[in-house]
Formats: sequence, structure tokens, C-alpha cells
Amino acid sequence: MQRDLHDLRKSYDKDALVEQTAPQEPIELFNTWFDEAKQHELIEEANAMSLTTIGVDGFPKNRIVLLKEITDNSFVFYTNYGSEKGLAIEGNNHVCIHFFWPALERQIIIKAIASKVSREQSQAYYSSRPRGSQLGAWASAQSTVVASREHLEAELAYFDQKYKDGDIPLPDFWGGYACVPISYEFWQGRPNRLHDRLVYEKNEEKWNIKRLAP
Repeated sequence: MQRDLHDLRKSYDKDALVEQTAPQEPIELFNTWFDEAKQHELIEEANAMSLTTIGVDGFPKNRIVLLKEITDNSFVFYTNYGSEKGLAIEGNNHVCIHFFWPALERQIIIKAIASKVSREQSQAYYSSRPRGSQLGAWASAQSTVVASREHLEAELAYFDQKYKDGDIPLPDFWGGYACVPISYEFWQGRPNRLHDRLVYEKNEEKWNIKRLAP
């Protein structure tokens, strides 16, 4: 079956991105855009980001994860270290994270180096999670083949019973990754497909800004 999608078009005209008003530090622009996305009534999860890794099979793969912490120099998400993305990062810690907010006609592409956060940082976040999410970390051997949905629910029930009388410990195989950017690309939709693309690249201690053709 062939589908013609030629008529799926829209005009981009909500904002502009120019060098004269762009801050020198990319994290400042990121925080401004993120706050606007978080406050927008049509954006449900501003912190949803696509994470791309190079798998052990040599193929790139992306998936949506949730950004949970922003520092001056890193973006942090949490996962099972034995998952497909965890094993990919262990083999190649060069990653790409991508935010797309259609309601604002904006996207941000960040190339970064990923590394595990401290056990203490993982514990602090894990302790803030709902009990069900803590149990889910134990119940799911993420990315492995499971026999059925019933098997997953049985595992959840097992750990719920096991830890019914106390705190649920942080699994050794679960924690955070900090992604430290080496470049940012900010994309703002513009009319006639002449979109604004500003790239920040680190040169020693200074961020250099350049414009790319759309």
C-alpha cells in the first residue's frame, strides 16, 4: 500500500531565533525554552526527550525517556543499567538527546557524553518515586524477553509482598545517567521553510555560536 502525504503541510510563524538576542550560554536559552514548554497548555510532558544511542549491534536507536534533573552542565535521566540503552551507553557513551515541542514550533538537539551519576544521587531520586514505580524497577528486567504480561504482574506482586513491611531498596542495576553536552542545536520554525538553526559548540571554556542553513 502506498500513501500520498504530500498535502500534510503547515506554516511556521510563531517566533524567531536570531544571534543578536541569543545568550552566550546555551543552558540559559534551554531553560527559557523549557520553561515556556512546561507552561504551555498543549504540552503535556515538556521533559520528554528522545535519547539516541549506538547499540551493541552497531545500529542507532532512539526512544523517549524523561528528563529528571538539569544542572549547569548536564541532563539527567534514570533507567535500568542492564537495559538495551544502558548496555549501549556502556559500549559507546556518545549520545544524542532531542526535545520537540510542536506547539511552540521548536526543537533542541544536544550531542552529549553520558556517564553514571553517583549512587547517592540515584538513591535520592529513587526515594522520591512512588512506591509502584520503585517496585516496577525490581519487577522488570528491562529489554529482556518476557513470557507474558501475567509474568510481569506476578513479578510485581512478588516484590510488593517481599517489601511490604519496609522501604524498598535501590536496585544495584538501576540509576541515573548524566549527559554532558558538547553541542546544542536550537531550531525555531520559520515561514517558507527558512527555519532558524543556531548551533552552540564548546571551544575550551567558551561556547561559539553559528547559524546553519535550514
